[in-house]
Amino acid sequence: MSNDSFRNRQNGFETMTNKKDPNAAVGKILAIVFGVLAVVVILFNCAYQIREQEQAVLITLGKAQAVTDPGLHFKIPFIQQVKKVNTTIQGFSIGYNVESNESTAESMMITSDYNFVNVDFFVEYRYTDPVKAVYASKHPVEILRNVSQSCIRTVISTYDVDSVLTTEKDEIQTAIKDMIMQELDKQDIGLQLFNITIQDSEPPTEAVMEAFKAVETAKQGKETAINNAKKYQNEQLPSAQAEADGILKDAEARKTERINEANAQVARFNAMYEEYVKNPNITKQRMFYEAMEEILPDLKVIIESPDGNVQSFYPVEPFTGN
Repeated sequence: MSNDSFRNRQNGFETMTNKKDPNAAVGKILAIVFGVLAVVVILFNCAYQIREQEQAVLITLGKAQAVTDPGLHFKIPFIQQVKKVNTTIQGFSIGYNVESNESTAESMMITSDYNFVNVDFFVEYRYTDPVKAVYASKHPVEILRNVSQSCIRTVISTYDVDSVLTTEKDEIQTAIKDMIMQELDKQDIGLQLFNITIQDSEPPTEAVMEAFKAVETAKQGKETAINNAKKYQNEQLPSAQAEADGILKDAEARKTERINEANAQVARFNAMYEEYVKNPNITKQRMFYEAMEEILPDLKVIIESPDGNVQSFYPVEPFTGN
């Protein structure tokens, strides 16, 4: 083989070798990049940050553990997982839309005196136990919303419409808050009620407002009628009481008079009986004469003769010896 042909083959081989070198370099670069990315991912999954207003749940093979200290923490990549919980005070509305500020259907409630009223509430809460907040229920905030609505309707139904619209708002808020807190203690979902406030309360529609005004007018009329009746009662009771007292006093006087008269007759009879026992005949004659003295002066004596002539004698005193 000549030197020229050998050199040509050598040059061709070198040319082929030079063509393969760039691919190998790219492969090495990609491998390095992937390695660096893998290291970064691993390092990134090894640490997590907890802010001041956060708490975390560290899950290790299904076992949950609360992490409450803020700052940088470490975990085992792909084995441990972290779920963060916001512990700041949060809230939601009941009965109205926060964005449009319009009432919703859930605001309509019924009072103890069977009146409808629209009442809007705002509920404030915060997470107190991150583990229970993550694992005790799937949607703890929805549970709180449902519990709040139930307690609100229960409490509102025990007050009349006047109390809900005007005078008893603070008392109603306190009663609702206490009931919700008791229910949350039973549910134990890691949530704490911070506060609940009545934003607004009013009759639901114009028609209901007019009906409400009519009811109020009727109530005022009722109160006026009651006051007038009480006034008439206060005016009539003294005179009626005086009349009743007079009747009672007259009855007592007549009673006493009749009793005294009866006692006197009894005493007189007893005295006459004692005289009769002593002298029966004389007593009979005296009683007869006394009876005649009472009867004869008032008598008109008419004597009819056998021949039909009638002759009257007036008076009859000669028969009595006067």
